[in-house]
Amino acid sequence: MKDMLLALVSNKAADYLEIRVEESTVSNLRFRGPVLEAVNSSMQYGGCIRALVNGGWGFITFNDLNNLEEKVAQAIHQAELVGAAGGDGRLTPVPVVQDIVQVPVLEDPRQVKLADKVDLFRGYNEIVLSHGKQIVSSSINYFDKYSKIYFANSEGTYILQHKLDLAGGVSAIASDGSTTQMGRVGFGSSTDFGVARNLEEKVQAACAKAIDLLAAPSVRGGEYTVIVDPELAGIFAHEAFGHLSESDFVYENPNLQAVMKLGTKFGGEFLNIFDTGLEVGARGYLKYDDEGVATEKTHLIKDGTLVGRLHTRETAAKLGERPTGNARALDYTFAPICRMRNTCIGQGEASFEDMLKGVKLGVYAKGSYGGETNGEMFTFSADEGYMIRDGKLAELVRDVNLTGNVFTTLGNIDMIGKDFTPHESPGGCGKGGQVPLPTSEWAPHMRIQNVLIGGK
Repeated sequence: MKDMLLALVSNKAADYLEIRVEESTVSNLRFRGPVLEAVNSSMQYGGCIRALVNGGWGFITFNDLNNLEEKVAQAIHQAELVGAAGGDGRLTPVPVVQDIVQVPVLEDPRQVKLADKVDLFRGYNEIVLSHGKQIVSSSINYFDKYSKIYFANSEGTYILQHKLDLAGGVSAIASDGSTTQMGRVGFGSSTDFGVARNLEEKVQAACAKAIDLLAAPSVRGGEYTVIVDPELAGIFAHEAFGHLSESDFVYENPNLQAVMKLGTKFGGEFLNIFDTGLEVGARGYLKYDDEGVATEKTHLIKDGTLVGRLHTRETAAKLGERPTGNARALDYTFAPICRMRNTCIGQGEASFEDMLKGVKLGVYAKGSYGGETNGEMFTFSADEGYMIRDGKLAELVRDVNLTGNVFTTLGNIDMIGKDFTPHESPGGCGKGGQVPLPTSEWAPHMRIQNVLIGGK
């Protein structure tokens, strides 16, 4: 494979050529209530060719290795047409790499029979459905994907990467006839099927939480001091700030370039945000990105100051900065674009008790149902919340929605916890039609002043 792919992209009439071939095995299953709605195992095979000629990009996909010389010619021809029309593509030089990357597997999902996976999750489903009459249904999803990805380019790089991604979630749905609430357990890994095992106690707790939320009052809307747990803090780092750090957004938006100027102060000296591909086991782990660039730990905010952003080779060239290994594609049907890996808020020095002290009236927001961003504005929904009264946790509340401006919010962070916590969720990041791309969000607890909470 190596000699064939390198020969295909060498000595051609293009400024740059690359070829990516992917071979994957996938299994997945889904329960809805008592019904096993889907269970299957499949193989996926295909590849793509990307060519750059006079600033224009060409991109071709294929599902077999026949007539690849012809497909290379088609990609080059596309690139020539785009280049003639005024393309501005260019690449920053990077080291040539020759490498084979194995997965440091702890428990390989390929060695677990599909029937055994079904039995494992059927057991969780039975826990949910037998919890009590207020639990009216369940929702369970699981998938795993093991891939071999071959990459070669006209500069001489050749990489074979073995990759594993697996994730899933168990949801308990409770209702009292007028209100519906949910408790959830999620997991994910790039090395270990074992994260899907021994979840019985967590599933029981999710059922209890769903029932408790039925009786909980809605939070009263207003402006509060808010403590967010590591899961929600990580989602904030990813959604509200991480996407603004993806340099294709910055390059395409002059207003954002002014706001995201390197050296700008965004928060206190204790605020550090970074994105890394180096954490083995995280769903955002990868040794090389989909342009063959080695990944790294990229500091975005350091000691409260904006010091970096995420780059592909192309965005680095356009902004005169350094590639960071953030070119990622969902699969071979897409060209790589600038994407996050594992986006983190760095560890602070505060304890949770420190954060509670002095808060006369506030909200502790836990977990995330997700959210949305629009430029620098965000809205996130917490799984659950607790009122903080006179420095102590008080009653459970629901419908906790946090809204604000990301830059104002960064400036309002006044404490960051020392309990930096890895968290892997079953979802994935969406951008440019490529969803769900595996990413991670790790963080500690965080306290924020003057947060607008929507509620009753």
